[in-house]
Amino acid sequence: MAGAAPQGGGAPSAVDSHWLRELALEAGAEDVGFVSIDREEIAEERPHILEAFPRTRTLISIVTRLNPDNVRSSQRSIGNLEFHRNYEHVNHVAAEIVRRLARHGIRAVNPSAAFPMEMDEYPGRIWVVALKPVAVAAGLGQMGIHRSVIHPKFGSFINLGVVLIDADVTTQTRPIDFNPCLSCKLCVAACPVGAIAPDGYFNFGACFTHNYREFMGGFTDWVETIAESRDARALRSKVSDAEQSSMWQSLSFGANYKAAYCIAVCPAGEDVIGPYNADRAAFAREVLDPLVQKKEPLYVVAGSDAEDYARRRFPHKAIRLVGGGLRPRTIDGFLQGLSLVFQRGKAKGLEAIYHFTFTGTQSRKATVVVRNRQLAISDGHVGKADIAVVTESKSWLAFVYKERSLASMLLTGRLRIKGPPKLLLAFGRCFAT
Repeated sequence: MAGAAPQGGGAPSAVDSHWLRELALEAGAEDVGFVSIDREEIAEERPHILEAFPRTRTLISIVTRLNPDNVRSSQRSIGNLEFHRNYEHVNHVAAEIVRRLARHGIRAVNPSAAFPMEMDEYPGRIWVVALKPVAVAAGLGQMGIHRSVIHPKFGSFINLGVVLIDADVTTQTRPIDFNPCLSCKLCVAACPVGAIAPDGYFNFGACFTHNYREFMGGFTDWVETIAESRDARALRSKVSDAEQSSMWQSLSFGANYKAAYCIAVCPAGEDVIGPYNADRAAFAREVLDPLVQKKEPLYVVAGSDAEDYARRRFPHKAIRLVGGGLRPRTIDGFLQGLSLVFQRGKAKGLEAIYHFTFTGTQSRKATVVVRNRQLAISDGHVGKADIAVVTESKSWLAFVYKERSLASMLLTGRLRIKGPPKLLLAFGRCFAT
């Protein structure tokens, strides 16, 4: 009947949402929500979802729980084992949901909750479906200032998954009307590279470079360090045996996070907030202090805000200067990626409008404004430029890759500027790569 699970072939016009919720819970999900493909909250995801599964009508957003004490351990192998175990679990849960739906003639696809991803698109969009906005739309939590979804009951100790189905549901779920984030700033205090600022600003490049050192960009930087080293002794001066072994472990057993401390110290969520409310000082001593006091290497880009922060805040931790790993392949990627590597600390005192004209195979005009330690990017030339930059697109990308110098580009005419050269140098300092 209408609204119920089908008993024979063919998907129903609308699947009963209560039945579907029970199916997902029985498959191992801890919580579940439903979002129509037509919902405005996931408009940016829609074309990517339909590319993966053109028949998609509804997204089933699922949550599985992490063990908080594992994640909070200062022994990172324990926390990483928990993440790996749970990512496998959430993928198994999603696959089980798909298997059970198939019995009722409902077609479905379950994209990966973590890796593998579409790595041929790196450093662009490598994920099939962005799980966080889907979970928020489904009512499974809100984003905290640490940029993770906080579930109202389970807090930050969750992993997310999604199943795409070719049917509507009788009742969708909606975002919760409050944010569980306490604004306690414990994640600010715990982050070893200052990626989270007290005012909520997030330095993506700092987080990516350190926490994801053994993923993607960090891996390519490590390989290039090997390639550029004269001999084994030179390599050992740059990368310790412990760091080499850590990379081997990630390659063998799954890439490990270097921190994830922002999640570890988060006290939000009905199931986990008790100890924090009972004694905040004791909570800080037990959960925060071991992570802050831990002696460990911190991976930062030279000249970045993260380097300044780490040296000032954590003098007992070893600083490792590395490449950021976010290197665009296209001019569009370069412009889109500027906000990810913007260093607002280095932009202090800089007030300038930059007009860029890219020529050649990737012709484009863009305006970049740096003002009040904030960045704005727009198409075309907007406003009166303080400096105009005209450059051949292929050469500019080679410069970004550190394969070509500004001096050589100026000498060969591949770069022309109109305005104070010091503004171009100041621009470079704002973007640590």
